Amino acid sequence: MGHCVCVAKGAAETLKLNMALILLPVCRNTITWLRNKTKLGVVVPFDDNLNFHKVIAVGIMIGVGLHAISHLACDFPRLLSATEEEYEPMVQYFGEQPDSYWHFVKEAEGYTGITMVVLMAIAFTLATPWLRRGRLNLPKPLKKLTGFNAFWYSHHLFIIVYTLLIVHGIKLYLTKEWYKKTTWMYLAVPILLYMCERLIRALRSSVKPVQILKVAVYPGNVLALHMSKPHGFKYKSGQYMFVNCKAVSPFEWHPFSITSAPGDDYLSVHIRTLGDWTRQLKNVFSQVCQPPANGKSGLLRADNQGDNPSFPKVLIDGPYGAPAQDYKKYDVVLLVGLGIGATPMISIVKDIVNNMKAKQEEDEALESGNNNAMPPMSPQSKKNSASNFKTTRAYFYWVTREQGSFDWFKGVMNEVAEIDHDGVIEMHNYCTSVYEEGDARSALITMLQSLNHAKNGVDVISGTRVKSHFAKPNWRSVYKRIALTHNGQRIGVFYCGAPAPVKELKQLAADFSHKTSTKFDFHKENF
Repeated sequence: MGHCVCVAKGAAETLKLNMALILLPVCRNTITWLRNKTKLGVVVPFDDNLNFHKVIAVGIMIGVGLHAISHLACDFPRLLSATEEEYEPMVQYFGEQPDSYWHFVKEAEGYTGITMVVLMAIAFTLATPWLRRGRLNLPKPLKKLTGFNAFWYSHHLFIIVYTLLIVHGIKLYLTKEWYKKTTWMYLAVPILLYMCERLIRALRSSVKPVQILKVAVYPGNVLALHMSKPHGFKYKSGQYMFVNCKAVSPFEWHPFSITSAPGDDYLSVHIRTLGDWTRQLKNVFSQVCQPPANGKSGLLRADNQGDNPSFPKVLIDGPYGAPAQDYKKYDVVLLVGLGIGATPMISIVKDIVNNMKAKQEEDEALESGNNNAMPPMSPQSKKNSASNFKTTRAYFYWVTREQGSFDWFKGVMNEVAEIDHDGVIEMHNYCTSVYEEGDARSALITMLQSLNHAKNGVDVISGTRVKSHFAKPNWRSVYKRIALTHNGQRIGVFYCGAPAPVKELKQLAADFSHKTSTKFDFHKENF
């Protein structure tokens, strides 16, 4: 059979390995445990798990191509055209010499292989960014082939693919001994691990039900859900969880950053309408909301109705690790959120505010001499106490195009302005739909903004006590100012949002780390 079978078998070995590896990056409970409980995060880039998943997928595509072409276009034609003498050694593997190509296709090895290739092609195609994000302007009948739903459901074709792969590996032509059929050996542990992950989700979400406490619909098509916090649900700021709503789809789970802080007695997520599922979720909850009363933010609200039977049932699964959760490793952090990417940063800001409150209470108790009245603290409580909170300075830059977006977290920004007398958190809101400051076209609104802020302490753009800026931030100036202010320190830079600014922010972090004594560690999370 010559070199054809060597190429086919070599590609098959890479496929076995890659089909095993591709499951590991989506075992999120395992990854979260490894990054929280071990030191592997120093050498293993857990934050790039999805990129690793995509790289392995490309490797699978190449392996499938080599394996299929070598068999279909080389091995099988050579067997059909071989002379009796040439075919004689193959009788023990293939039986009598076939007289048509159909002989190979109709066997288990043939139809399982072809079916797998077709299913993989469907799943890979619908997972491409332009189809998954619905960027292609297809005719209306073909719209169902785009969007997250098509991607999500087509990915579950891999249940069939893995079943066929095991059958394909057992029905080998050239290998008869069971211990040489190694496909199941590669796949056993990853498949078992992934099945356990799905079982954990099913059990955990049903055992820990949540109750909707508050719903708000904000400008910019953002839905905020405030839920009861299940007993024992422990998380870190910056982490995310999966949300399921049976009224929309009983099968779909979607990840969202947690916007509440660990010290809050509730859970909250802010969900922007970007696809089929989020659009339906917003519509379902909008039906139980009313226009807000005076003084309340949002376009629609439903407050303090945790026992309202009309609220759709919501299940959660998590929490799961994310890059932003590592902010506590740094004394100084630079938080950058682009649009809805501000959500994990808001949780961090809330956590810092809560620790500021706790520290003030501890200091007041010590000053008043009531330290003896305070209950003794466990080692874990001492570790998590406000006095051991490492972050002493935070710079938060929120960049958004729409003015109404600032309404999403108005309460948080006002709370920071009210409580943070020591200037621990420096907040900057940027509205990119207005020309930059100094431009003649924005001169009037800049003047009105300054006058109103000086007189009333409220920004006319955001409606908060935090003054807004116009256009995009000058990131080089931001890095330079922080480098000069915190000379010789290590700064944690955390970005969340669209991938466009990543290259600039990462390059500036490297440049200033190289040129100054201040070191910047860049972490990103793309939405």
